[in-house]
Amino acid sequence: MQQQQVDDNTSLIGTRTLKVHMAPDDRPREKAKRSGFAALSIAELFAIIVGSGSPGESVVDLCQRILNDNGGKLYNIARRGYKELMRNYKGIGEVKALELEAALELARRYQIEKVEQRPQITSSDDAYRYLRMRMKDNTNEQLWVVFLNRSKHVLGLKCMSQGGTSATVGDVKMILKAAIEELADTIIIAHNHPSDNPTPSPQDDALTRKVAAGCQAVGIPLVDHIIVCQDRYYSYCDKNRL
Repeated sequence: MQQQQVDDNTSLIGTRTLKVHMAPDDRPREKAKRSGFAALSIAELFAIIVGSGSPGESVVDLCQRILNDNGGKLYNIARRGYKELMRNYKGIGEVKALELEAALELARRYQIEKVEQRPQITSSDDAYRYLRMRMKDNTNEQLWVVFLNRSKHVLGLKCMSQGGTSATVGDVKMILKAAIEELADTIIIAHNHPSDNPTPSPQDDALTRKVAAGCQAVGIPLVDHIIVCQDRYYSYCDKNRL
């Protein structure tokens, strides 16, 4: 039976069309254009590379299934090789499998570069300079977490949430989960104020207290909360509020 792939949501089998409904705003490409690649899950990032799903399965669901089958670990997928991906997953042909493997190899080489050029953060000024270029021009509030090892070198950086022009929400459980997965020894949280006023709000104070308490409970200290503005910042550590 001849099959033709059409897009992220549609497959043609003979003259019959099977649709896997996905709201336009949920499609990975549209989400990336709207919110940036940091807002996408690993499955959604894979979906942009894969491009289309298989009959009855959206491209995001297909990519999530591949991740689930590999324990959610990218290195497990990379070790399988493109031929095994082709064999085990309907909708993954040779071209898609090779593109996935190429993307994973790029990620591996990127990690090597990060290790070689991993910055060290020993002060609030170091943290601000590291975060400023990533956050200062955002028109909506974003909450980021910097993961540090024992010698204060950066292990990773992750955007945890995005809000409106005056607020964003921090999920303490997700912050702690990410810190544990990164094997971080300490963390810094940071968010931007699009208003360019670095003064913390009562909500900022409450988030700092919650994250600090959660970090203490799991043995991964919160060493600072930085409010990032265009050319200035606020540090909870510098103000002795941690």
